Amino acid sequence: MRNDVTNKVYILSGPAGVGKSTTSKKLVTKLNPSAFISGDYISHMHINGRKKPWESEEEVSLIWNNILCLTRNFLTYGNNVVIDYVTFPKEAQWLCTNIKDPNVEVRYVVLWTNKETLVKRDNSRIPEERMGERSIILMNEFIESKIEEQHFFDTSNVNIENVDYVIEQIITNNRFKLT
Repeated sequence: MRNDVTNKVYILSGPAGVGKSTTSKKLVTKLNPSAFISGDYISHMHINGRKKPWESEEEVSLIWNNILCLTRNFLTYGNNVVIDYVTFPKEAQWLCTNIKDPNVEVRYVVLWTNKETLVKRDNSRIPEERMGERSIILMNEFIESKIEEQHFFDTSNVNIENVDYVIEQIITNNRFKLT
């Protein structure tokens, strides 16, 4: 365990199909040591009695408490943490507040694209992973949530070949820091 190093927590968010998982999985390989937390995986750990997170505040609370516990554990052992999940500002701020460690920096990045690109990316997924209308619903929820402009990262003109540029910006651009 290390106490003298500032570790980082990167929360990569955005509507379904915007590139969160692709970017998160690439980002975590650039950080050493590092851990990857998929909010979707955490959500699906709850088997019997599970509700859809967008239909249940209790389910959202359970997911975020589990993410917090895992994040704290990885940080305790000196890891940087990448969280891949649909995260709204109040959840990002809640996580930042509840980490309660002055040696941890939290970065909140909302990957974004235009509606046409979002639909195209979602349709390029294998059928059982497509979100369809849910992608657009989430896009609208993000717009309504009044996210500070500094946390948006437009990926409309980004493809898999230039994801390294996105990673570099996420790691180095201080506009993504939460305070």
